[in-house]
Amino acid sequence: MKLSLGFSPCPNDTFIFDALIHHKIDTEGLDFEVFYDDVETLNQKAFKGEPDITKLSYHAFAYIANQYVLLDAGSALGFGVGPLLICKGDEDKLRSQLTIPNSPLKIGIPGKYTTANFLLGLAFPEAANKQEIVFSDIENAILKGRIDVGLIIHENRFTYQDKGLKKIIDLGDYWEKQTGCAIPLGGIVANRKLPLDIQHKINRVLRRSVEFAFANPKSGLDFIRSHAQEMSEEVMYKHIELYVNKYSVNLGEEGRKAIKLLFDTALEKGIIPEIKEEIFLTS
Repeated sequence: MKLSLGFSPCPNDTFIFDALIHHKIDTEGLDFEVFYDDVETLNQKAFKGEPDITKLSYHAFAYIANQYVLLDAGSALGFGVGPLLICKGDEDKLRSQLTIPNSPLKIGIPGKYTTANFLLGLAFPEAANKQEIVFSDIENAILKGRIDVGLIIHENRFTYQDKGLKKIIDLGDYWEKQTGCAIPLGGIVANRKLPLDIQHKINRVLRRSVEFAFANPKSGLDFIRSHAQEMSEEVMYKHIELYVNKYSVNLGEEGRKAIKLLFDTALEKGIIPEIKEEIFLTS
């Protein structure tokens, strides 16, 4: 059975999916037609119900829980993994300006439906002058003066200081201090049109792929490097260590609690619609 599968070219995703798409593990008869996109493009494709399986932001998932179900394997949750709000100028002055209603500050975000933008809305509800920019272009947009501050995710948290940029706030740290929970960034979802036994098969195969990656961390090195935008091997594996952890193998009770809290908080703030479906894969 062939299924369409979308994920980002970032090292954490290629690390997780390498064994699955290259049949280094038993895929139980499943084969995959793979496409790679940045997270907001993946979100938009999921809104259209296009892929059978996809990575997407938890923020975006809240809008399409009626179409997709969250798998237990493959998620990116954790502590110290949140998005950073950065700038070129005076970080303290810019931070204070973010709290002013109708502030003219131009803010670059990696996508409207990213979890990063959701967290920005929690920390700075007055911040409204936002421009959607592909995540890998945000640093340069700041340097060239197209935006005043930028919200960075993925590997950019390892490179912004080398370019003379400064941190205004770590939004993951903000969430952790507010809640005591890991921050849910992105998950892997399966289309609800697929039979339940296929959904479970996908979850089993994906978990097997993550476990293989942990047991053989260098097995997918060439594949990871081929999509890693000229990152050094050191940065690639720092990226992987940051975003791939026990929650990527299985959400568990702790991971599910963090996701539920994220959605409860977003619903209370009027950021997402009410979710009526069971979001987690059921037995």
